[in-house]
Amino acid sequence: MKSKLNKNQLEKYSRQIILKNIGVLGQKKILNSKVLIIGMGGLGCPVAEFLTRSGVGSIGIVDHDLVSLSNIHRQTLYDEKDLGRLKVKAAKKKLADVNSKTKINIYNFKLDKKKFTKIIKNYDYIVDGTDNFETKFIINDISLKYKKFLVTGAISKFDGHIFTFNFYNKKNPCLRCFYQEEIISDDILNCEYEGILGTIAGIVGAMQANEILKKILNVGKDLNRYILILDLLNLNFRKVKFNKRKKCICN
Repeated sequence: MKSKLNKNQLEKYSRQIILKNIGVLGQKKILNSKVLIIGMGGLGCPVAEFLTRSGVGSIGIVDHDLVSLSNIHRQTLYDEKDLGRLKVKAAKKKLADVNSKTKINIYNFKLDKKKFTKIIKNYDYIVDGTDNFETKFIINDISLKYKKFLVTGAISKFDGHIFTFNFYNKKNPCLRCFYQEEIISDDILNCEYEGILGTIAGIVGAMQANEILKKILNVGKDLNRYILILDLLNLNFRKVKFNKRKKCICN
């Protein structure tokens, strides 16, 4: 860990450093942290932007899609000049403009078990911003295997869901403990069919970034053993507890 913050860093992060829960020591933790973000869509964009602005030292971004016109209303790192470009390359450029000191590693591929296993060892914290259950379960299973801290988000219509999984502790449940059915329709996560208000993605993504920063700093409470459900149309927020399932892979 760096022994001292320079004058530029002290000024850039002054509004964070002044917080008693952060201070210079906490900012050093942020600067030395490594976060992997999977899915650079409506959730991944605000996560990457806020973590970059906070000073996270190394961020990996995973996506294989191109920027399309329907992305622009909610995927905040892209604009009309990015249409047809690889999302990871467009995002890297924007993030470099935000903070040139944050190292951005791009992975232009569709995530599978083999690829994820190859890169997960380079990161301490994982963010799931994907929109299908097959990939979410891969992220869950490999993060569990390598005992990573995982923040999972999902959005649809005016609603958002957020989980945090502390896989350092074997007593904690995983995503499969909550979604107990073997086959789950991806329609509930698909913006093309269900629709999504752009601000919902920004709010949930910002909250995912917040959970990562809290974990890096080891402050506050997380959502372990709970799901946070946000109904942003009617402003209803609730936490629902779920338990470890006896026959789940996390046992």
